[in-house]
Amino acid sequence: MFSLISGRTAGRSRTSAISVAALGTIMALATPAGLAHAATSDTAPVAARSAGASTATTAKAAPAAAPAAWAAGTRAYLVITAPGGTAAVTGAVATKGGSVFATYDAIGVIVAHSTSTTFASSMRTVGGVQQVGATRTSDVPADAYNPALPANPSQSTTTLAESNRWDMTQIKADQAWAVTTGSASVKVGVLDTGVDDQHQDIAPNFNAADSASCAYGKADTRAGAWRDVDTHGTHVAGTIAAAKNGKGVIGVAPGVKISSVRIAEPNSTLFFAENTICGFVWAGDHGFKVTNNSYYTDPWQFNCPDNLDQAAIIEGVRRAQEYAEGKGSLQVAAAGNSNYDLANKTTDSESPNDSTPVTRTITNACIDIPTELPGVVTVAAQGNGGAKASYSNFGNGVIDVAAPGGDGSSGVYSTLPGGKYGNMNGTSMASPHVTGVAALIASANPSFTPAQIRDQLGVQATDRACPSDTRCKGTATKNGFFGEGSVDALKAVGGSTPPPGKYFENLTDVTVPDNTTVESPITVSGVTGNAPATLKVGVDVKHTYIGDLKVDLVAPDGSVYTLHNRTGGSADDIVQTYTVNASSEVANGVWKLRVNDNASQDSGKIDAWNLTF
Repeated sequence: MFSLISGRTAGRSRTSAISVAALGTIMALATPAGLAHAATSDTAPVAARSAGASTATTAKAAPAAAPAAWAAGTRAYLVITAPGGTAAVTGAVATKGGSVFATYDAIGVIVAHSTSTTFASSMRTVGGVQQVGATRTSDVPADAYNPALPANPSQSTTTLAESNRWDMTQIKADQAWAVTTGSASVKVGVLDTGVDDQHQDIAPNFNAADSASCAYGKADTRAGAWRDVDTHGTHVAGTIAAAKNGKGVIGVAPGVKISSVRIAEPNSTLFFAENTICGFVWAGDHGFKVTNNSYYTDPWQFNCPDNLDQAAIIEGVRRAQEYAEGKGSLQVAAAGNSNYDLANKTTDSESPNDSTPVTRTITNACIDIPTELPGVVTVAAQGNGGAKASYSNFGNGVIDVAAPGGDGSSGVYSTLPGGKYGNMNGTSMASPHVTGVAALIASANPSFTPAQIRDQLGVQATDRACPSDTRCKGTATKNGFFGEGSVDALKAVGGSTPPPGKYFENLTDVTVPDNTTVESPITVSGVTGNAPATLKVGVDVKHTYIGDLKVDLVAPDGSVYTLHNRTGGSADDIVQTYTVNASSEVANGVWKLRVNDNASQDSGKIDAWNLTF
């Protein structure tokens, strides 16, 4: 059973409803390739261990003894202490038959491995230990001790041009782009199966420096460890921030940066609690403004606090989420695909999904994590037209907002590994739309806290009343199917009406060498009279040290309007929409974007620019 909140095969209600059309290709799991060096320190990220280095961050305790070699029967446990209290109990881990695999001292969480069936009960007697719980009902894979790198797929080049898609139109993202595409200073984390960073529509916005694998619960910072072991994470990433580059698709926020934190394990593609904890702590430590979480934490569809193992899972992941939020990161999560009322839980028949599921009676005290944790934005899915998607979970007081997830033949079209594209349906596809809108809010309001971004998602959402379905409880402004409504990207960037006139753009790259002036033209036709007093000039210049640059708009008659004049110092890139009073200029004719580099050592290009009349 897979825990991705999009679905794959019939009969797996939590993850069924996925539809993939990859331009006639057959989808398959990526084949892992390459091995890491043997570990020398169990608490350091894999890259540091490979080099024999010692790495310390706020998320790690002092180094402990390296774990024993893998053996059949090895299970993973969360040992919970007070924050800052892990060092006092690490010695007991070994005496009780276990080994420390990773520590997150800032939140008081140890990830331990043991083959002893009495490890958890024995550790619960240790002073300073608050909770202990097994995170899985299956063995930890041997790969955890020597993880293989995912494959780097060969890339196909697309001939497909960008076009308006129903999901982007439904949330007015296509209108928002005329105002802004988002800020490159906003970092978004994709916590998923990994991301194909080489994809032609993802590479321009990919942030490798803040990407890693958290599979097995410990950060692996080797180059490529973040890559996709499936297709799911790459699809999610494209919906959030596929580049506006004239080919393939456009993401909701095509100007922001995306990082991949792979928390799915290869082969099973399951997301265990220690992986999620690692991912959230990484998000907080690396400045992610928003993270997308289109999964539930395996192996339990719902974790119940009256179960000692599941109580520890709840506490560990809750602390990690709280840590990330405290560092400025908002978590957005998919509600799930079982068409289940999360506000009236009665049974769970799909857990544990790493061994043999059993049917059990549950109550609302049992929660789907991370989506039902405090502070997390819970997202339901809509089909083309705005109705609740047939598979989407719901629940009055649980669902925060809704977004396009696809349904039936109307899927969400996005990126797939290897330069490909395809359709998928699921709340997994709805969540990244909300993540993209949250990134636009953060771009427009750099000082906003996670709570403020979360509030704005609801305030700006378009109300959607319950249909004639007795399962939908609540009001026209907040109910169990749509929460506070369908997110609105245009409102997120400060827009209230569609752009008032025609739109023209030039996507041809123009190199900007040192100490040189270059121009990129746009021919405007079919516009009556003069340009408006609020002519919108969208500029996307990729250049290091933008303090070197002067950027001007040149009207057809040669009049010059300065947009940027050597400000910004050592910052990278100018991705901004300017408003120009061009009412004295005849609209039709050849307009030019002129870029003048005034110094040596730093160069770049005009990536794209546009005019909206």
